[in-house]
Amino acid sequence: FVRIATNCGNTRPPPIGRRAGQAGRPGPSARGGERQVTTTAPEAALHSVPALLARNARQYARLTAYREKEFGIWQAWTWAEVADEVRAMALGFLALGMERGNHVAIIGRNRPALYWSMVAAQSVGAIPVPLYQDAVTEEMAYVLDHCGARFAICGDQEQVDKVIEVQESVSGIEQILYLDRRGMRKYDHGQMNWLIDVQAEGRAAEARLGVELTRRLAEQDYDTTCVMLYTSGTTGKPKGVVLSNRNIIETAKASCSFDSLGHKDEILAYLPMAWVGDFIFSMGQAYWGGFCVNCPENATTMMSDLREIGPTYFFAPPRVFETMLTQVMIRMEDASPAKKRMFDRYMAHARKVGGAILDGKPVSGGDRLKYRMGEMLVYGPLKNTLGLSNIRVAYTAGEAIGPEIFDFYRSLGINLKQLYGQTEASVFITQQPDGEVRSDTVGVPSPGVEVRIGETGEVFYRSPGTFVEYYKNPESTASTKDAEGWVATGDAGFFEEGTGHLRIIDRAKDVGKMADGRLFAPKYVENKLKFYPNILEAVVFGSGRDRCTAFINIDLTAVGNWAERNNIGYSSYQELAGHPRVLAQIQEHVEAVNASVAQDAMLSGCQIHRFLVLHKELDADDGEMTRTRKVKRRFIEEKFADLIAALYSDAKTVYTETEVTYEDGRKGALKATLELRDAAVVAPAGQRMAAE
Repeated sequence: FVRIATNCGNTRPPPIGRRAGQAGRPGPSARGGERQVTTTAPEAALHSVPALLARNARQYARLTAYREKEFGIWQAWTWAEVADEVRAMALGFLALGMERGNHVAIIGRNRPALYWSMVAAQSVGAIPVPLYQDAVTEEMAYVLDHCGARFAICGDQEQVDKVIEVQESVSGIEQILYLDRRGMRKYDHGQMNWLIDVQAEGRAAEARLGVELTRRLAEQDYDTTCVMLYTSGTTGKPKGVVLSNRNIIETAKASCSFDSLGHKDEILAYLPMAWVGDFIFSMGQAYWGGFCVNCPENATTMMSDLREIGPTYFFAPPRVFETMLTQVMIRMEDASPAKKRMFDRYMAHARKVGGAILDGKPVSGGDRLKYRMGEMLVYGPLKNTLGLSNIRVAYTAGEAIGPEIFDFYRSLGINLKQLYGQTEASVFITQQPDGEVRSDTVGVPSPGVEVRIGETGEVFYRSPGTFVEYYKNPESTASTKDAEGWVATGDAGFFEEGTGHLRIIDRAKDVGKMADGRLFAPKYVENKLKFYPNILEAVVFGSGRDRCTAFINIDLTAVGNWAERNNIGYSSYQELAGHPRVLAQIQEHVEAVNASVAQDAMLSGCQIHRFLVLHKELDADDGEMTRTRKVKRRFIEEKFADLIAALYSDAKTVYTETEVTYEDGRKGALKATLELRDAAVVAPAGQRMAAE
């Protein structure tokens, strides 16, 4: 093993590549000065992410490529500086003995140096494998063992500790590198190095290893593996999705062209680095378009950092938009009566005409004037508070977003669109063109993507972004991707006649029939429920049964704020979730959703007849959700089988004991007696008309 001499003191070092006191400011002025135009490599030569970096270092040398907020100060790096940092890191990796084809685990929050480590690994022919930083040890052990990682690059001491614990059962890891050295003084550094020392060693080894690095860079082509990303594992163990340079670059090129993304854009990189969405936006598109990637200080400062940066391009899964809306509603509940009336008045007008104005559709002069007044008094200040004032393009994906939530943001003038994608597609399958954005579709096939609907209603696609294979899993590869390159998505959907837009009903395995033959699509109802700020999560049951029932999680922030305003004391989530007034509020929401669902003749059978409010939040640590916050429906059905059985009985209450995982990893049992509530259902619209 190669051990690089390291200073393991706890003194906080200056950020990588920055001189003390050198910082960048957020906003357009920090883009690094005038555009520097030089001779650009032919597009045909841009066959890898390192090649894109080399082009950007020439063409956009002085433009800001990355920012990171640390200790309240924004540090900035130009594309030329990034190229220097990556080269030093790549040479350091060579000095450590990193070989072609080695898998390199990268674990930590979004930080420029961790993104650079992925490009540096690619530069020497290795394969980056980002992991979820909040994964428990068992989850991390599976991925590290499955990919056979030789190197692990960790953001801080917490991630180092996880890897060290995993080494007891996973023997492949030979070197641990870390970025933040706080707390690392007393560790055994025989097989451990500070990332900045690795870079220093790389710079010193330029004469010795520079030729080898140049050789390995020249070996990169379109079919070289770019990254391996693991699926969320909603139905079993995560699968390693192998994506080539062709997959990432062709997808980035097409999607940047679709939305005219370029070097003047800004993005906030805050989503898990292990998720394909972050990789395509913060790596693929950023390197193709040359725009700036901003990394927040930490998860708790993300919203304030978002306001400071004011990105032009933004992506968030539905959960983030739901949380933002909840915060808005909480603040308006605390506002004065006059402000609340003004908010309600202008938001009602925005819902009426905001989307049409955004899409360039005809709107009367009077409505436009009132909307402009609303922009000055309500919409503009609200967008500024959310950090969305400069948004030119925003996307949501990951799972379906509730139409009410989607329309709320568009009514403010935010160009929020939906895309439909998968890890196996390098994200993009369909997108919504400007002027054709609707809440009930996911758009048309993305450039270069073919989509067809199978005989059973399942959606299939093929594209330049289609993954190479599942690592060490030829059976799953063959069952997912056929010989012609068509990939089964596992989702049920159909194309609308006339518009050519794709509508996704639900996961194919989740769509079913009620006992009387009516369609069962739980996600449709769950998204309507989650529009209400009081409801954080919902899980609907009913396939093969005579009626639908539901589990509901309250949003502790929203309901806790309501409890405080109404002088209701509580000591725990469980106590608040079982409060009679909380249950009454949730029942009102369920019955309002039932009335809405009844308007859809195809899905009217999905109205909720009975429900309960769970005594705990669904949690990834307890196996009930994935790390990307997707519900593991089958797991929940098995774990809470007693509660589901009670919902389909005549019982009024049910006693249950549930195993939970505490933050320190210990297991415990949560005991509760839950109230089961009946909800009023509404006759479908067609039946009411017939009766009349």
